[in-house]
Amino acid sequence: MGELEQAVLEVLWEVESPASGREVHGRLAGRDLAYTTVTTVLDRLVRKDVVVRERDGRAFRYAPRRTRAAMTAELMHEALEATAADREQALVSFVGEASAEDLAALRRALDDLS
Repeated sequence: MGELEQAVLEVLWEVESPASGREVHGRLAGRDLAYTTVTTVLDRLVRKDVVVRERDGRAFRYAPRRTRAAMTAELMHEALEATAADREQALVSFVGEASAEDLAALRRALDDLS
């Protein structure tokens, strides 16, 4: 995903409810973007199945298809699938570079699954 697509998605996660293109554009005001650029990015995210779009009168409202955590997990799973032959080594490497806070969160999650 491109940097602008990521920024638009971050806005949608922040607002926590479906947002119009104008609302997203307004929250990206410091970037000096045209409104049409923002709506083009939103449409691209809809085509990529990252964002859902619903009609609201003559306009559309947009919302992320998944939570930030669910999307991050999906990306992690895709990365592991891409390294299927070295999956264990990839996990060991990931954990070896994790912060103390991340390791504590992983331990809690594994304990909860047990």
